[in-house]
Amino acid sequence: MPELAEIMDWAGEPVTAALLGLLTGGIFGVAAQRSRFCLRAATVEFARGRLGDRVAVWLLTFSTALVWVQAGRLLGWIDTDEARMMAVPGSWSGAIIGGLIFGVGMVLARGCSGRLLVLAATGNLRSVVSGLIFAVVAQMSLAGYLAPVRDYLAGLWITSGGRNMDLLTALSLPDWSGLALGVGMAGLALGISLHNRIGAARLIFASGVGFAVALGWALTSALAQVAFDPVQIESVTFTGPSARMLMFFLDRASVLEFDIGLVAGVFGGAMLAAALTGEMRIQAFDGAVTMRKAMIGAALMGFGGMLAGGCAIGAGVTGGSIFAGTAWLALFSMWVGAVLTDLLVDQRSLAATA
Repeated sequence: MPELAEIMDWAGEPVTAALLGLLTGGIFGVAAQRSRFCLRAATVEFARGRLGDRVAVWLLTFSTALVWVQAGRLLGWIDTDEARMMAVPGSWSGAIIGGLIFGVGMVLARGCSGRLLVLAATGNLRSVVSGLIFAVVAQMSLAGYLAPVRDYLAGLWITSGGRNMDLLTALSLPDWSGLALGVGMAGLALGISLHNRIGAARLIFASGVGFAVALGWALTSALAQVAFDPVQIESVTFTGPSARMLMFFLDRASVLEFDIGLVAGVFGGAMLAAALTGEMRIQAFDGAVTMRKAMIGAALMGFGGMLAGGCAIGAGVTGGSIFAGTAWLALFSMWVGAVLTDLLVDQRSLAATA
């Protein structure tokens, strides 16, 4: 990609990586805000026996990411073999334990980490506080006092061969099977959307969230081909990037990278979308109980997401789109943790007040 090489020569590799993250995040932020994409909302619908608009939006986002990423892989635009998530050993135990913890946390916090960032950009103070707690605990889990606990749990059961498991290869499936699965899931999502009479605009924006994931993979793959120094092939995720964004403002030695641009882009894109549609408004906690649950949930997501190898977006959509084995297991565990928490906490609370 000669244009990317010219930008890199002019701005340097760190700034170029940050600009690519900014572009990816901006698209994600606009699309997520307008589609109201949220794994927590989808799992709550499912737990209450409904296949409503939130399930349809999540499923369409996930399937769109599968279609774009797998098509890009077949065309040689995305190098999934060298993606950071695939090139290192994965943790089965981390995916299970971390995924369950993250699922519990996102129900208590009333939103996954990506949704909290989007809501914070629209003036939601609950999400601002929860997002800061999430970032602090994620950093503690990455390189602080919680890191030894995370390392121990992650090391209980890891993938063999020094790499994560590629599910398509492990199951001896043809190269086009990932794309075919994505198309089939997209058809199911559109069927549920039609049943719930979801408007075309919201469906387009839901697809835009999945497209942003594929764009991140494609842009970092292209950057890795022209950069002089090794570049991590990655895409949209929020656990590690939130921790690194926090340290970027606390440590003067920090440098620009894709993750920094990504978080800034999501925040800016969501804020722009909310401002243009008149949805910017200050919102606070409903009460002490809600505040306590949100803070506990944010902390659980920070640790759980770092242990699981990614958040609801990072593992659930980004990792799932390249068929990383631990990512699919983490996503399943997040669904289980969220559904059980809604059944045992939220639904019991509703029943008690009825």
